[in-house]
Amino acid sequence: AVARGCTACDLYRCGTQTVFGEGEPGARLMLVGEQPGDKEDLAGEPFVGPAGSLLDKALAAAGIERGDAYVTNAVKHFKWKPDPRGGKRRIHAKPNAKEVAACRPWLDAELDRVRPETVVLLGATAAQALLGRQFKVTEQRGRPIAWEGHTVVATVHPSSILRAPDAEARRVQFDGLVADLRVAARRATGRATVRA
Repeated sequence: AVARGCTACDLYRCGTQTVFGEGEPGARLMLVGEQPGDKEDLAGEPFVGPAGSLLDKALAAAGIERGDAYVTNAVKHFKWKPDPRGGKRRIHAKPNAKEVAACRPWLDAELDRVRPETVVLLGATAAQALLGRQFKVTEQRGRPIAWEGHTVVATVHPSSILRAPDAEARRVQFDGLVADLRVAARRATGRATVRA
């Protein structure tokens, strides 16, 4: 409720609304993405657009129930620019370090409230928000890392799979995401576990 009125950076001016995380306090698995997209901004819920649909498929393939995880983003407002070709389409723009830092207290509050055992960082922005700007997802993805009382597993953001050049590349990247999610699920206990 407090985050709805946040003005710590200028993104509140361009997003329709604050998109906070969703899930149960006490979830053993937390998924952290970059920021809400267009569909999420309009709906007010995280991961409900095309990347969210792909994430749901990957979670199912990894044996994880989405309802057993807490899902959020490092940045809570949608940063976008107008479509250069005209029209009403809003094009994703990567949040900068100042915007990520402005939202960090909200992410810290979610981590403190949910207390997940395992945190999956989806993409470079989420990974660097917690682990520092030197962290490289391409080099360290899928490896469990101990971080401030949690196990952290970094992987690609589902939107990067949607941008892959062809069906075979998308399949390979999707399989990699599923493998990384399985690593995370094995590290978590309680409800967010891999199904047999």
